[in-house]
Amino acid sequence: MTKVAIIGSGPCGLSMLRAFQQAEVKGKKIPEITCYEKQDTWGGLWNYNWRTGTDQYGDTVHNSMYRYLWSNGPKECLEFADYSFDEHFGKPIPSFPPREVLRDYILGRVERSDVKKYVKFNTTVEYVEASGEGFNLMARNKKNNTYENNYFDKVIVANGHFSVPFVPEYEGMDSFPGRIMHSHDFRDAEEFRDKNVVILGSSYSAEDVSLQCYKYGAKTVTIGYRNNPMGFNWPEGMKEVHYLDRIDGNKALFKDGTVQEMDVLILCSGYLHHFPFLEEDLKLKTHNRLYPPSLYKGVVWENNNNLFYLGMQDQFHTFNMFDAQAWFVRDVILNKINLPSSEKISQDIDKWVKREESLEDPYQMIDFQTDYCVDLVKDTDYPKIDFELIKKHFYDWEHDKEDNILTYRDKSFSSPVTGSVGPSHHTTWLKAMDDSMKTYLSTK
Repeated sequence: MTKVAIIGSGPCGLSMLRAFQQAEVKGKKIPEITCYEKQDTWGGLWNYNWRTGTDQYGDTVHNSMYRYLWSNGPKECLEFADYSFDEHFGKPIPSFPPREVLRDYILGRVERSDVKKYVKFNTTVEYVEASGEGFNLMARNKKNNTYENNYFDKVIVANGHFSVPFVPEYEGMDSFPGRIMHSHDFRDAEEFRDKNVVILGSSYSAEDVSLQCYKYGAKTVTIGYRNNPMGFNWPEGMKEVHYLDRIDGNKALFKDGTVQEMDVLILCSGYLHHFPFLEEDLKLKTHNRLYPPSLYKGVVWENNNNLFYLGMQDQFHTFNMFDAQAWFVRDVILNKINLPSSEKISQDIDKWVKREESLEDPYQMIDFQTDYCVDLVKDTDYPKIDFELIKKHFYDWEHDKEDNILTYRDKSFSSPVTGSVGPSHHTTWLKAMDDSMKTYLSTK
């Protein structure tokens, strides 16, 4: 029997487990599956943990999740085609849920199936090397520090790429008297109430950590961008400035002449694609982009078609894109999809990469990733979902953010699965300080 290793049981790994389970439900014979998860539960980054640095076993903490995180995109854009929010919660819920609610939804789908038996928790993959047509894999049980070696025919890398921070260095950091941290270690914006906060970055982490600090009472929030500003209409007390030059005592000096007093510096400088457990010839080497090179259909490793990567793209689409990838990978493994010649694989990758490199704005990027998802599902039995509606929702979401960055989470969207419209939440996002599932789902 074919043996398959899945590395990670976050959203991508869970999509993979679901894809195999659904094939089995339909009478298909599936491989022998082992899923390795270094945390003590599944859910990946959606598991909030107060820890930073290292865990109780001395391993680096995976999570970049913080208290009070709410979805920064409409839930309708990430909905599973085969498991709607309406089905999970028994009613329509507002369009921008907090972390606990989203985690409950993600896990609800797999908890109703018998896939937990495949997962080895508290187990890290230490090394994977190609061997013959397959792979040797060494894993370590963190609880008792024992090792196991296994041979697999296929390996699916699903450990994500938002957990190993990229940390730049600036002149004056070593003498700054305040707090310096990467957003990976950001846990609670309450810590920065009445503080002057400087945030470096211009992507989603910088956007949301900045808004968190503003919402929970930071004195000032200054966002330093390197290339292009986010350009939103920031409220009083928030501003974007250009490129940190250096730090002098408790002052941040920017290249546009801005001088800002600061108590804390938060680096929203991105993450590394980091695979220390893979031998060099198997490692994906890329920055955060919509179509990483060397991956056919964004998932099949060009140089070894028995190795697969899930969720390695920069993302507008998320959970349903991971599903689309998982269904495609599953059908390749089950020989329902035959891969073309190496020459055609290379040509297909080149076509997508060239198109990505020509994109000029977020709307073209949304079109690109929507087309990618549609291309993936056309050859599989992934249930029907309205990707064109999702694309329209992303357009509207971009407009809403441009209109008012503080209120875009108060908007409502329709489900691409059931058609139901998310009701307005009982409290606006800016005033909703309690993000518990009980409070969120209650009506007032």
